[in-house]
Amino acid sequence: MKNLKTLIAAAVTVVASGAALADITIGVVLPLTGPASGLGIPVKNQVALWPTSIGGEKLHVIVLDDATDPTNGVKNTRRLVTEDKVDLIVGSVATPVGIAMADVAMESQTPQLLATPAALPPGKDAWSFRLPQSNGVMSHALVEHMKKSGVKTVGFLGYTDAYGEGWLKEFTPLAEKAGIKVIATERFARTDTGVTAQALKLVAANPDAMLVVASGSGAAMPEMAIVERGFKGKIYQTHAAATRDLMRVGGKAVEGTYVVSGPVIAPEQLPDSHPSKKLALDFVAKYEKAYGAGTRNQFAGHGYDAAIVMEKAIPMALKKAKPGTKEFRLALRDAFETMGRTPLAHGIMNWTKEDHWGYTMETGVIVKVVNGDWKME
Repeated sequence: MKNLKTLIAAAVTVVASGAALADITIGVVLPLTGPASGLGIPVKNQVALWPTSIGGEKLHVIVLDDATDPTNGVKNTRRLVTEDKVDLIVGSVATPVGIAMADVAMESQTPQLLATPAALPPGKDAWSFRLPQSNGVMSHALVEHMKKSGVKTVGFLGYTDAYGEGWLKEFTPLAEKAGIKVIATERFARTDTGVTAQALKLVAANPDAMLVVASGSGAAMPEMAIVERGFKGKIYQTHAAATRDLMRVGGKAVEGTYVVSGPVIAPEQLPDSHPSKKLALDFVAKYEKAYGAGTRNQFAGHGYDAAIVMEKAIPMALKKAKPGTKEFRLALRDAFETMGRTPLAHGIMNWTKEDHWGYTMETGVIVKVVNGDWKME
């Protein structure tokens, strides 16, 4: 598939001779087509709202489509670091793509802001920083809610890829420690159009609750299959399903669903004492002014947070080196690791040299689908 290249107009200065290169170049790789496009497009929309300059330097932003394909993600990333000489990589939101891109980031020594909770082997994330909450952090929030709700057994239906397997790996030990047992496990591919066989097996196991691990509009299909096979227990979804696509596609079948998310999904319902409320409200106000009421979602929120961390880290790096150099890329990575506790719309971020995840266990919130809207638990 031919790469889709989008130059964010607000971040490009146009002169008579063409587009003048800005001082700081950022390469963004997202699934704008393919199964995960429902996650990538909101991030692209938020990128268009980024500031046009940071630290007195103009931004030049290049957005490429990975089509939810790791091969495309690697190809795009290599092009960005070799031809465009980017100072920073942002993306992908698709976990398998983000993992593949991380190899290029490390090889080229270019800092990467991942928009997916990608689990990387120790040392392989030396140049990669996650904007989303880890699956472990979100599993903690789900397990706590399940405990309070009296759930003792769970059926698992998740993607066959790194996102699904990552969730199963993180959720299972936390659940077992809380006295909750995963009694049935089924998987499906992102491109599958049905999960009838898996749903029948899971419903036959008769767990107290189901955990569906899927993303965007694709999260509705497996839940609908479970409900259609007569399941009456609680159904939980992960933060990759924290978009209105779940309700748009699932309709009445997803009423009552519990979804773990960052604070951005329903900031109006947060207590005033919540450290992210002000920022989350600002994100919602600006995003929905640009794209319409109710368009907020987990992933656009990560795009908003990317601008916050850039606005804090880039001025730190500029004190040490000039953009477009390996020294600046190193200084930017060091700035991410040393910028300290930083309030984001999704929580308090605190990356360190040893921790490129940054969020605490208290970050995740649980929302319930009630009358086609989010209600915070």
